[in-house]
Amino acid sequence: MPADIKLTDTLWAPRQDTNRRVTVEHNFREMEKQGSIDAFRILASDSSEKYHGYMWGDSDTYKTIEGALYGLRTQPDPGLEKQLETLIFQIGRSQAKSGFLFPHLQITQPNYKLFTNETSGTCESYSMGHLMESAVEHFRTTGRTNYLAVARRAADLMVKVNQEGKLLQVSGHPEVEIGLVKLYQATGCQEYLDLAQRLVNGYQTQISLWSNGQPALANDDVLGHAVAVMYLYAGACDVGVLKGDQERIGLLERKWDRMVSRKMYITGGVGNSRHHEGFPQDYDLPDGKESYCETCSAIADIFWSSRMFRATGNAKYYDVVERVLYNNLAAGAGLGGDRFFYVNRLSCRGKDHPVRWSWHGCPCCPANLVRFWPRLSEYLFAAGKTDLYVNLFAACEGKVTLAGTPVKVCQKTGYPWDGTVRIELNPEKPVKFALRMRIPGWAEGRPLPSDLYSYLNRGNIKVELKVNGELTDAPRAKGYAVIERTWRAGDRVELILPMPVQRVVANEKVSSAKGKVALERGPLVYCVEGADNAGGVQQLVLTDEVVLRAAPRPALLGGITVLEGTALEAYHREDGTVATRPVDLTAIPYQVWCHRGPNAMEVWLPRTADKAVPLP
Repeated sequence: MPADIKLTDTLWAPRQDTNRRVTVEHNFREMEKQGSIDAFRILASDSSEKYHGYMWGDSDTYKTIEGALYGLRTQPDPGLEKQLETLIFQIGRSQAKSGFLFPHLQITQPNYKLFTNETSGTCESYSMGHLMESAVEHFRTTGRTNYLAVARRAADLMVKVNQEGKLLQVSGHPEVEIGLVKLYQATGCQEYLDLAQRLVNGYQTQISLWSNGQPALANDDVLGHAVAVMYLYAGACDVGVLKGDQERIGLLERKWDRMVSRKMYITGGVGNSRHHEGFPQDYDLPDGKESYCETCSAIADIFWSSRMFRATGNAKYYDVVERVLYNNLAAGAGLGGDRFFYVNRLSCRGKDHPVRWSWHGCPCCPANLVRFWPRLSEYLFAAGKTDLYVNLFAACEGKVTLAGTPVKVCQKTGYPWDGTVRIELNPEKPVKFALRMRIPGWAEGRPLPSDLYSYLNRGNIKVELKVNGELTDAPRAKGYAVIERTWRAGDRVELILPMPVQRVVANEKVSSAKGKVALERGPLVYCVEGADNAGGVQQLVLTDEVVLRAAPRPALLGGITVLEGTALEAYHREDGTVATRPVDLTAIPYQVWCHRGPNAMEVWLPRTADKAVPLP
């Protein structure tokens, strides 16, 4: 995945800027209050404060350091860099001589036998996995090895105890598998990859804390804590690719297909709160309080799905990455950079109106977001030796190397508000390679690569592709339009994706969405919010005949396009019977809801009055 890409668009570039300016500092400030950072000072004998942190507080620190380091790549900040180096020095001094580093247990249970409760409760390696990821990023950003040495000592300890067969079991919350692979890639130490493989193999037979009573890799189903198992699947995919294990990749393909065909919300969210923040039974997708869709699970899904693309070259995985990114994940982060959602519901009714919080007793989501936004650029393109994949659409510029030749790439687009995407290629010299443009599933009549959702009336949508202004009928392969030619400086490719308003219906097995419809335009799922609809939404009825139009609102919520039309609202007559009357309806992108105070909200709207809640 090329990292030398800079976003210049009006949607994601501001998120990255806000993350750098606001979220990094916000996280450090809140972790100071929560005691997560002071835990390292206590162990390093730099603080006399009484410890008041929580079990996995160190993982939040590692993730925030990682996010801050990503930001330093593009925006040097000597003050922040000094702050990070001081903290990294304290982290190193906190580490036990054995290599063990898990402040909560080191302080509260100094006689704890390492990894004793790893599978059933403490999950020490979860935090140490984040330590490894953070340290690798420090090494890549600065070239220094002091933090990497801390991570290596922790990994060496795990290798040692695992080889002895005495202590280290599979983690109750997988993550270290990802960290070990990154540490292997940074150091070339084969033992780290081998340990990752042994741990992944363990999940074929062992039941862990959040695996829902079954080994997480024992069958084709997707069960267990959504974040934990998708971290595992991401790590397993890494191991499968590096070890050439096609059988494991095949298992992950079947699991992924099961998820998107039976267990995914229209927003790309996954998980149901009645099932320990985890995957529910097939088609059990309630839209109220129990629509869990944790922000961290959205990030974990992107980690897993993007790796599945790398393993297979299939665009369907990026269809899901795009859906998750533009809807579930984006909704979890407030536009101001210091307010968040843990749970991303699809419905808020009555007085049950959530508000975004600044911090949480388990603040994994802001700590995960702070490291995700800076690396978003890495998901736009993928490059092989002679293939350039365009996976996501956003205005950006950067450089990749193809067939040994540096190629400047510039993408110009108003996506997701406009469906025209222009790519300009400027190789240093003429070079032959294949440009593979993803044709989004939504543009070809598929909300997801499954039958879980479908468009009510797709209409006549014609995708056009041009090279240097000339229409081309490029062949398709695995969801990509493939243009293979010798490219020269100034060559231009234009992809035109029509963006009509689409009505989405769910598979009839999804009982919560029966008789209802959701709205999409391009990659965006829309919702109706009380702030735009006279304070209420449950009475609204969106019949199939209602005409909806897209209307730009540049001054609203950072600049969005809304959907407008005349719908119906149900109400009670004086005699108690139910009637309907016309009412103006405005829908906004789901990703920006809940920025105007507590509000009623619905993603799924009734198609007939009998499914609505009439006004008194």
